[in-house]
Amino acid sequence: MNCPWCETLVMSHSTFALGSLAGLAALLDDRETLVRPDDGDVVIVPTAAAFTGITESALAIAAVFDGYDLRVEALMAGDRLALSDPYFARRIGEADLVILGDGSPLHARSVWRATDVGAAIAASTTLVAIGSVATVLGEVMIDPRGGAPTTGLGYRSGAALCVATSDDQMARTRSLLTSDVALVALGPTGIVHHDNNGWRVVRGDVVVTRGQDQATL
Repeated sequence: MNCPWCETLVMSHSTFALGSLAGLAALLDDRETLVRPDDGDVVIVPTAAAFTGITESALAIAAVFDGYDLRVEALMAGDRLALSDPYFARRIGEADLVILGDGSPLHARSVWRATDVGAAIAASTTLVAIGSVATVLGEVMIDPRGGAPTTGLGYRSGAALCVATSDDQMARTRSLLTSDVALVALGPTGIVHHDNNGWRVVRGDVVVTRGQDQATL
């Protein structure tokens, strides 16, 4: 792998994980959490929606930017072969804001792992992950099929992320995690933010636990 954007990884990052697409509009309305680049470049990566419709995912995300003076481009490729075109990694590396669309985190992990596109996503200075796809960001990933912890992509450290599910599945997930791992469960209104110092809760329905005990970030 020979990715020129990997060289920028040491600089500062601003990453938002959202429980749902509704959180993106909230961030755009709040200049203190997501600065509006008046002539900015937004790239949408709907890879995770390959099985449910990347076009629908991209259009729904792009619609949030209606009325803003921004360049918005969706990278309409959902598998490793398509994303191997150098154009995709270059566009992600150039963008002011990169948005990862919701869908299957397991598919996203398999497509992005050890690729130039994955390295460019990891190097993004401003990154937004919507819904279940946020779970791939950490070293620990929560498998949505049963709630068991597995290996994530390790793009952002400090917590394991998941979208809140049934009480039984959340209890199983917590029972399988050691107390040194902070589990962040995002409800539909939940938003958390990661910078070079770790994660913090921004707003909405967010539950943080370590083992079976409630905790803070």
